[in-house]
Amino acid sequence: MIELIVEERCTDCGACIEVCPANVLEPGRAGLPVLARVEDCQTCFMCELYCRTDAIYVAPDCDRRVSVNKEQVVTSGRLGQYRKHSGWDEWAERFLNEQWLMETVFRRAGEAAAQARGGRPAAAKE
Repeated sequence: MIELIVEERCTDCGACIEVCPANVLEPGRAGLPVLARVEDCQTCFMCELYCRTDAIYVAPDCDRRVSVNKEQVVTSGRLGQYRKHSGWDEWAERFLNEQWLMETVFRRAGEAAAQARGGRPAAAKE
């Protein structure tokens, strides 16, 4: 579950907000992403994968939130560890169309879910 955004590292690119399939993040008043709906986090690591500055920490426990200490996470080297170990950037120059990324899978799933709801955007609440 997403636990931490290190504001000092965040460049406010918005990639994490855009790729989150559960709309857990949203732009804050200062422009930086904020954890708006953590309980909806699916622990898919998409936000962490797309964060080029390693400003996001997603804990592997997807059932509940865990207590994390910002300083310990930063000094431990866990920021961006999932992206680095997954090989996320390894093929970026060979496959410029990004078909090898999971992005298209999540986009198609989001579009299918929106159609099932009658075309309403995912952020719409009843």
